[in-house]
Amino acid sequence: MSSIKLKHSGGNGVSISAPATNPSADRTLTLPSTDVDGVITTKDSNDNLQSVTGINGGQFGHKNLIINGAMQVAQRGTSNTSSSNGYKCVDRFRHTSAGIDNSPTHEQADIAAGTTPYSLGFRKSLKLTNGNQSSGAGADDRFQVQHNIEAQNLANSGWNYVSSSSFITFSFWVKSSVAQNFFGFLRTVDGTQQSFVFQTGSLSANTWTKVTVKVPGNSNLQIDNNTESGFNIFWDLFEGTNLTDSGVTLNQWGAFSATAKTPDQTSTWYTTDDATFELTGVQLEVGDTATNFEHKSFAQDLALCQRYYWIVDGQGRRYCGQWNSNRSTAQYSHPVEMRATPTSNGTITNASRIAISEANCRTHSTFYVDASQSAYVEYADFDAEI
Repeated sequence: MSSIKLKHSGGNGVSISAPATNPSADRTLTLPSTDVDGVITTKDSNDNLQSVTGINGGQFGHKNLIINGAMQVAQRGTSNTSSSNGYKCVDRFRHTSAGIDNSPTHEQADIAAGTTPYSLGFRKSLKLTNGNQSSGAGADDRFQVQHNIEAQNLANSGWNYVSSSSFITFSFWVKSSVAQNFFGFLRTVDGTQQSFVFQTGSLSANTWTKVTVKVPGNSNLQIDNNTESGFNIFWDLFEGTNLTDSGVTLNQWGAFSATAKTPDQTSTWYTTDDATFELTGVQLEVGDTATNFEHKSFAQDLALCQRYYWIVDGQGRRYCGQWNSNRSTAQYSHPVEMRATPTSNGTITNASRIAISEANCRTHSTFYVDASQSAYVEYADFDAEI
């Protein structure tokens, strides 16, 4: 029986090695001097290095602070054409805009086979199709995709956000039908708002590109341990000149300014009719290295999304109720506890009335309608606030 010899390498990896020609020979286990974020390097029978991802480097644990980063869940529907601010299609990814002439289309799109994201296991993207901005690029115009993170999720993530030697890493796959550079920024919400501006680099038209941003902590950051919005991510498809400034510095924290969000931006994408922009594989993780995307099952992503939004189906598929010719009553438990007191939006077909009781309850509610027709009730707590 072979023995294992321990060796401290002073490096950043862990390896187990032995001569490939003698499998029964002594193995040497090399230990790291620093954390390796769960990435273990081993050698196979041909003496080739192999990686085994662990707790913070693969499918173990919950390293990704982004909810629905693979764009699997679209409870509101797979397509929506609207210019109003809010969640339109893919859950947890919000549309914000001002001054646009024609409504864009938000779509949960299929990723084509043969592309790199497809080979990495991604099947869906968030796709935005620009309308005809006939008046051109106005100085106050803006067009953004936004993702908001509950403050306590980041506060308890293990990131020492007030230390410049502690990092989070932000990564995503992006594709634009127009070749250009796009800007975006991370923003803290608590205390004095701080902003960290990034860029995609020059994208080739209709080509998927992975973007990785390494983000250090900063002593000015404040992230409260509560259920409110604590951290925002914005992808800028366009911001007008009243909202940008040529002096903004990339890749460092600074006080957020609504009139100097990013460096000045090109308007090429924004003024191109029917230009498209797609996102998938969005990941935010603790550490200074982008690791493999943490794929979740559809059921896992759906449950995480339902903390912020879900729909009661009037056909009886999501609750137990009683329907008769005079009054229909339903009582049900929410699929997960919601983040906060939800608001409800009821729509009735051929019915005169809907009433919600216990609407302030985060775990269960009741409703009734004065007819036996189909109905649904939406419950949302985040659409405007976070």
